[in-house]
Amino acid sequence: MADINKVVLAYSGGLDTSVILKWLQDTYQCEVVTFTADLGQGEELEPARQKALQFGIKPENIFIDDLREEFVRDFVFPMFRANTIYEGEYLLGTSIARPLIAKRQIEIANLTGADAVSHGATGKGNDQVRFELGYYGLKPDVKVIAPWREWDLLSREKLLAYAEKNGIPVDMKHKNGGAPYSMDANLLHISFEGRHLENPSAEAEEAMWRWTVSPEAAPDEAEYLDVEFEKGDIVALNGVRLAAHEVLAKLNELGGKHGIGRLDLVENRYVGMKSRGCYETPGGTIILKAHRAIESITLDREVAHLKDDLMPRYASLIYNGYWWAPERKALQTLIDYTQQTVNGWVRLKLYKGNVIVVSRDSKTNSLFDMNIATFDDDGGAYNQADAGGFIKLNALRMRIAGRLNK
Repeated sequence: MADINKVVLAYSGGLDTSVILKWLQDTYQCEVVTFTADLGQGEELEPARQKALQFGIKPENIFIDDLREEFVRDFVFPMFRANTIYEGEYLLGTSIARPLIAKRQIEIANLTGADAVSHGATGKGNDQVRFELGYYGLKPDVKVIAPWREWDLLSREKLLAYAEKNGIPVDMKHKNGGAPYSMDANLLHISFEGRHLENPSAEAEEAMWRWTVSPEAAPDEAEYLDVEFEKGDIVALNGVRLAAHEVLAKLNELGGKHGIGRLDLVENRYVGMKSRGCYETPGGTIILKAHRAIESITLDREVAHLKDDLMPRYASLIYNGYWWAPERKALQTLIDYTQQTVNGWVRLKLYKGNVIVVSRDSKTNSLFDMNIATFDDDGGAYNQADAGGFIKLNALRMRIAGRLNK
C-alpha cells in the first residue's frame, strides 16, 4: 500500500463518498481534503460540509466550489457545437462532467500540497477511467486511490451496513427499502442505475423520474421558444440574454414541464459490459435540436457532412475519458472553427415530449437563397439544364461497368 500523506477526495456527501472518507482515514491514516463540485445538481451542498466536519476534516480542507458557469460554458457548450451523441441516443451528461471535476481536483491537490486524489467510481464503471485519465493528463505523477478496486464493500447493502456500523448518516434510502438508485446529477442531466433497472425488460417506475413529467401529463397546449445563437452557442432565450448556466437551467425547466428528454438506454461501457440506465436531459435535448436547425442554414454542405462524420469519434473520446487528450483538443479546434458562422435564431415548439423546429434564420450568415431554391420562376438564377451534364459525369463509371455486365 502506497504511503499517502494527504489525499483530495471528490466528495458528494452521499453514501459512497461518505463511506470512502471514513475508509481513507482508517486505511491510509492520511489527511483528507474534500472537494464538492456544484455542477447544478439542484441539491443543497452545505450538508456535505457538515458531514466532512463530523469526520474531523479541517475547515480549510473543505472545498465546495460553484462550477456551474464553467461547466456549461467550457464543457457542455463545446460538446454540443459538435452535435455530440453517443451510440445514437446518449447526450453524455455524466461523461462531460468528469473532466471538469478531475481538473478542479488536481488544482486543489496542487494548492493544498496533496500527493494523491481519490474518487468514488466503481471498478465496473466508466467513471474510474474518466477521472483517472483526467488526473494523469493534468498531473502525470499523481497517486490515485480507487477504493472500489481495493476494498470488499462491493454492494450497496454492504455499504449501508458499513455506514450504520460507523455512524455515517445515509440519505435517500429507497421508499420500498433496500439500497437507493445509483444516481448522478448536474445541470445537463440526471441518471439512474441499479435496483430493478438492472433487468432491461423491467419498465422504469414513474416515481423515479425527477426533472420531467411524463409526456402524457404534459400540458395540452404547445409552448413556443425563440433561441438565439452566437458562434454555435445559445446566448438568449425569448429575447433575454443569459449566462451559459442560466440558459441550460431555463431549458431544463421548460423541457421538464413538457416531458422532454427522457431516455431508457442499454449502453456499451468502456470496460466491455452492457449497462442499462435511465436519463433525463431536457435542456440538452432542446439544445441539440436547435443547434442542428441553425447549422442547417449557416454551414456549408461539406463542412456539415464532415462534422457528422467526425461526431461519433468525438463522442467516443468524451465517453471514454479523453477530454484532455491531444486528439480531442485537435477536433475541438476544427469544430470551433466551423462555428464562426453559426449565428442566428431558431423558433421551437415544445409539446408532449417533442421538440419541433418551426422556423430559423440568420441575418448575417444564412446560405439559404430563396431565389435559387424557389419552385416558382427564379428569373434565371438557376439553370436546370446544367443538371444533365452533372448527372452524366457522375454516372459515367456506372455506365462503363454496366456495359461489361450485360
